[in-house]
Amino acid sequence: MEREGSIRIPSGCAIAAVISREGKRMTGETIVRAMKPMHDRSNGLGGGFAGYGIYPEYRDLYALHLFFDCRDTRKACEALLKEGFEVVKDEIIPTRKIPEITDEPIIWRYFVTPLKSVLADLQLDEKEFVARTVMKINTELPGAYVFSSGKNMGTFKAVGFPEDVGVFYRLDEYEGYSWTAHGRYPTNTPGWWGGAHPFALLDYSIVHNGEISSYDANRRFIEMFGYKCTLQTDTEVITYILDYLTRVQGLTLEEAANVIAAPFWSTIEKKTDEYEKKKLHYLRTVFPSLLVTGPFSIVLGFTGGLMALNDRLKLRSMVVGEKDDRVYVASEEAAIRAMDPGAEKIWAPSGGEPVIVSVKEGAY
Repeated sequence: MEREGSIRIPSGCAIAAVISREGKRMTGETIVRAMKPMHDRSNGLGGGFAGYGIYPEYRDLYALHLFFDCRDTRKACEALLKEGFEVVKDEIIPTRKIPEITDEPIIWRYFVTPLKSVLADLQLDEKEFVARTVMKINTELPGAYVFSSGKNMGTFKAVGFPEDVGVFYRLDEYEGYSWTAHGRYPTNTPGWWGGAHPFALLDYSIVHNGEISSYDANRRFIEMFGYKCTLQTDTEVITYILDYLTRVQGLTLEEAANVIAAPFWSTIEKKTDEYEKKKLHYLRTVFPSLLVTGPFSIVLGFTGGLMALNDRLKLRSMVVGEKDDRVYVASEEAAIRAMDPGAEKIWAPSGGEPVIVSVKEGAY
């Protein structure tokens, strides 16, 4: 029997990302390659990827990726979707059968657009309607989970090591301008298909290395605004927090970062710029329950960019590299070198310092 402490857990979990500032599309092989040197950061209980720009032929439609436990659940979910959406196309998500990935659910995708008549009746914009539909399915339809719901993007995740998950989902056949990846080492939550990273809502997706000690406080606050944490892992709440702060409250990504990884009060008081000091004071005062505490490094993917962020004490590793128009992020430099051996300007962001990369306007 293995004794406690005899198994190497090198800060648990692995994250990686790559983005082209010029919007040049690359296959998923690049990001899958990044996960191989970080194999020991995972334990086979979860791996996943998010790709942006992968559905150009359906760029104006929401791409819903779902897990179903059986055919009857799928039929019930399709009936629910047709009440509020025009379903332009639906199909099983292509996979490659490999011995490393087992017990897969039914994995389906739907390209949909909300019905204008329904939006008018409910007086909702389409993003809010899609978000509410995701919450409804995930809380009220047992055996069905929406794990991706954005436009021209998609997440792909499973129980397994990430490099195997990439082969399983045939990511070499997709092309996108931005990719994120995760290898999971769950510590206090179950390893199951819905609990693998990335976690996504609309076009936001999160991969996370760490543990959220403030989870209960964060969850209680965010659930007051219609979000429901159902996927049995603390990371889910970060996705909803960022959606709430940016889409609902209208904060910039920099401001949102200063909420979830807020500077210490002593740091704020030392600021010489009075406007910045007042803004940081305001954010800490208005959103205290959305401060995320505990060790974390995250990558947020979104349409047209990504943001990498450490907790304010930098208790989890994260490095950034660049080469030509590409920016790379990973838990280890080895992962960046696997994507591009010639990567330059390798550096480690400070705790609480957001690294935000945007694609050239119109390039995607």
